[in-house]
Amino acid sequence: MSTVKFAKSHEWARVEGDAVVVGITDYAQKQLGDIVFVDLPKAGTALVRAGQFGTVESTKAASELYAPVSGSVVEINKDLPLNPQWVNEDPMGKGWMIKIKISKVGELSDLMDETVYKDFVAKEAH
Repeated sequence: MSTVKFAKSHEWARVEGDAVVVGITDYAQKQLGDIVFVDLPKAGTALVRAGQFGTVESTKAASELYAPVSGSVVEINKDLPLNPQWVNEDPMGKGWMIKIKISKVGELSDLMDETVYKDFVAKEAH
């Protein structure tokens, strides 16, 4: 089973140890186009599931980022604001955005697995 889960707002969440690594999906970065700016919260910021945690701007538009789970930010990808193109190049790798210490583990089960997310995206595209 994949350890990556997906939100309807097109963020992914991957459990790594006691943290959840978060970024936007490949589908989302393709829809946005070339990412030119990323605004991330500071470490220690408290997040609520589905609450805004940052912004990405592309050559097409600005888009809010939403927390897939509740918790507190324990780390941000400090290199990402200087290299926003990483979101396009490797959205689930070096384009990761934040790590959250999850406060409500049960919220992970509310997210979609990869198969369900692919079906969701296919329906959204039509």
